[in-house]
Amino acid sequence: MRFLITCFTAILFSGEILAQNAPQVTTQNGVLEGVDSSGVKIFKGVPFAAPPVGALRWKAPQPVKNWQGVRKATEYGPNPMQENVFGDMDFGTPKMSEDCLYLNIWTPAKTMKEKLPVVIYFNGGGLMAGSGSEPRYAGLTMARRGIVAVTANYREGIFGFFAHPQLSKETAYKGSGNYGFLDQVAALRWLKENIAAFGGDSDHITVAGESAGSMSVSILMASPLAKGLFQQAIGSSGSVMGFKKLPTLKEAEQMGVEQAKKMGFKNISDLRALPAEKLMKLASVHSVPVYNLDGYFMSEQPVDVYAKGAQAQVPLLVGGNSLEMPIAFILGKNPATLEMIKAFARPVFGNRTDEVLNLYGLKSDADVLKAPGDLFSNDNFIAYSTWKWSNLHQKTTSQPVYRYLYCHPRPDMVVKDKVAGLAGGVQDAKGQAPQPKLNGAVHSADIEYAMGNLPTNRVYDWQPEDYVVSDIFNSYYVNFIKTGNPNGLGLPEWVPINGKAVPEVLQIDVNTVEKTDPEMENRYHVIDSIIYGNK
Repeated sequence: MRFLITCFTAILFSGEILAQNAPQVTTQNGVLEGVDSSGVKIFKGVPFAAPPVGALRWKAPQPVKNWQGVRKATEYGPNPMQENVFGDMDFGTPKMSEDCLYLNIWTPAKTMKEKLPVVIYFNGGGLMAGSGSEPRYAGLTMARRGIVAVTANYREGIFGFFAHPQLSKETAYKGSGNYGFLDQVAALRWLKENIAAFGGDSDHITVAGESAGSMSVSILMASPLAKGLFQQAIGSSGSVMGFKKLPTLKEAEQMGVEQAKKMGFKNISDLRALPAEKLMKLASVHSVPVYNLDGYFMSEQPVDVYAKGAQAQVPLLVGGNSLEMPIAFILGKNPATLEMIKAFARPVFGNRTDEVLNLYGLKSDADVLKAPGDLFSNDNFIAYSTWKWSNLHQKTTSQPVYRYLYCHPRPDMVVKDKVAGLAGGVQDAKGQAPQPKLNGAVHSADIEYAMGNLPTNRVYDWQPEDYVVSDIFNSYYVNFIKTGNPNGLGLPEWVPINGKAVPEVLQIDVNTVEKTDPEMENRYHVIDSIIYGNK
């Protein structure tokens, strides 16, 4: 009995030691307790805004309420409400809730007074899916390289992007929608006020993202609400400056009225009363939701903000992938014919459709499946909008703009009964046509490489060259986050594109080199002249 008591006492004592050794940080709202992972202190599920539930559904994020005592920060907060849009996205928690405004912090600080550079990464997923809990965004590798890394959720789909005249009447600025973007601003403000307590430098914050996260970065740079909240920016595959301008508030409100009508409702009070799960199912958001010129987060077209140099004047590292979307995703069950491609192109390019197709060498049916990186695999999907962002920014800033093209294809999948989804997830192969071997990097394939997180994704059979590419890409990211310049020892030189008609673009692969591509630049300028009337 004495032996058992001694052991029990020892267990209790060791538990106290573990509790005492657990890292604690005092924020403006209270004390957080995280975990120590071999020197990196991790705080998960940190609230940066009040839960946007009940009367706070479709309202700008509200301040966090203070708490008493020590709040455990050892598990991810719930993922935002979302349907399974892209297949099996891998999340760090199975929980999903409208109460989702939480962020996660990985810090290598020892004294919490180091003032280390900070990066906050916003997830992709078309503004309708995704989460800061996804392992591919995790900040452990970044932290081990001297950076305080942060991921943050934001409201997705109907919860994050829904305008309605009744909602606009509730606000002082008489606008609505864009709640997901306002969540991102709230996360940045939280960092500005609190990240010093985690050893971060509140005046050295880089905002980063891929796909919808990259779109977010591009519009955050243009929003007056985000001015001064970050000093550098990274975007991968996407911006809000593409083939369509943002709708006005009235246009977005009308779309909201029509959407509510389709769901069987007229009054916002009735929609607010719906359980989150029911609202999500009724809305059934499976395409990029509407964001608008709400007169608060965004008052004028982002292209106009950038054109006059009113965007955040920060260094920008931006690029995309060499095969963003295989043409099979575009065609679906439609035939791979030139006429089918023309049918897709006419609504965008009108009477200049043939001119555009000629630029891409699309002159016969045989050309449709021939080359990667074509009009619909890349440019019409997302690459043109990424180029537009980099091109506008480099024209109206004195800060460096670094542009890349990520070219390294993923290896074969370890799991044989699955096929890759568009946003990084995997789907059941049953009922789907066999996927051809791809000779380029598809949309979202770059994330684990850039973040140094290959081991978090067990779907692919990573080879030594994958780790080589990841080390190169991650090193550029780390250097840029630390200094605003991606260059460093052991890396190919990367020069800014500022002021160059045909810029050098860094092609990231096992053999990483800078290249110029006059034909590609010419294509983008022709598209630009059609969409925006630019010469």
